[in-house]
Amino acid sequence: AAFLRIGVFMKRDTIAAIATAMSNSGIGIIRVSGDDSIDIVDCIYRDKNNNRVLKAYKKNTIHYGFIYEGEELADEVMVSVMKKPHSFTAEDTVEINCHGGVLVMKRILELVIKNGARLAEPGEFTKRAFLNGRIDLSEAEAVMDVISSKNDMALKNSVRQLKGSVHKKIVEYRKLILHEIAFIESALDDPEHISLDNYPKDLSLKIDLLIEDIEKLLCLSENGKIIKEGVKTVIVGKPNAGKSSLLNILAGEDRAIVTDIAGTTRDIIEEDILIDNIHLHMVDTAGIRFTDDVIEKIGVDKAKKYLKEADLIVYVVDSSIPLDESDFEIMDMIQERKCIILLNKSDLNSEIFLEDFKRQFKDRQGDVIIIRTSTRENTGMDDFEDAVKKLFFTGSISSDSEIMITSLRH
Repeated sequence: AAFLRIGVFMKRDTIAAIATAMSNSGIGIIRVSGDDSIDIVDCIYRDKNNNRVLKAYKKNTIHYGFIYEGEELADEVMVSVMKKPHSFTAEDTVEINCHGGVLVMKRILELVIKNGARLAEPGEFTKRAFLNGRIDLSEAEAVMDVISSKNDMALKNSVRQLKGSVHKKIVEYRKLILHEIAFIESALDDPEHISLDNYPKDLSLKIDLLIEDIEKLLCLSENGKIIKEGVKTVIVGKPNAGKSSLLNILAGEDRAIVTDIAGTTRDIIEEDILIDNIHLHMVDTAGIRFTDDVIEKIGVDKAKKYLKEADLIVYVVDSSIPLDESDFEIMDMIQERKCIILLNKSDLNSEIFLEDFKRQFKDRQGDVIIIRTSTRENTGMDDFEDAVKKLFFTGSISSDSEIMITSLRH
């Protein structure tokens, strides 16, 4: 009964909110949705002839006019009228396109609320679209994914989900399964007229193909997660190995201070990097070594903490000096983790060779990639990009028609 009361309340009350960003811009939009949305806006809207005619307008039309507070002109507007079920929420909806000043938008929203609407909760328009059957849950989730997309692939995938790509695929699976269930039940009820000769073999083939298709989607789910959320990447290494220089090269600007003095980086520096449509949330950490400096020690402890939470570890090694205890400590910490080892300062005489690390990680060739780089001469960055793709992406990810699931719920 409580659920039914909530459902009735959800359908009957009218909600309103500013649908554009709360900042000064050319245009701002106030969206009003619910059974009384047209009547409410009609109370404050007048056309160019000063008439209240909003209720007379046809559905899916836009009209020029003015918003008034009493007899005082509030703004010049364009008003869109969408009648149910042909709107995003499947309810009567009015969108007021006004000038994009924050004060103007707030004033018009207050007028709408004064005349009977209530302020919408966060995401409530999408929630109503879902509850009214306008979109399914995967499409509702895709709305926020479109807004928060960090790269082109994430945006394209979210738009496909918004159009129902995941929903259509699941419906296709379900339809196939229900058809076979119905056939089996019919054969059990009427064995004299429905033959099951060779049916087990045919059914087994269909199920195998279905399982193969589903497993392919599940296999690509890790790609979807990475595309949507990005790769949490932590740069580790000893002091003065070139960690901050690497971050600056990838960011395309001087985000971290770089000097010849070991231990310059004391705190965590974070930066979002886009590499060939792959979003990396990079964290530059303090150099890991034993130190009596209290502040540097805090930075080292933070580096170890972030290292445990990383999706990808970029271990920067100064190849111009021999390995020491700090290097072996780092190698112990990155065991069982996806890692790219950069043998940096390859422009200098090398004291470390690829074979030294291959022996250390001989059982983990699939999860550890070793590259020679020079941050001073900006070499090895293409190999680094290829290594990220190899570690995280399964198969091709460039197909515009590909369906990719992006959440644990999927």
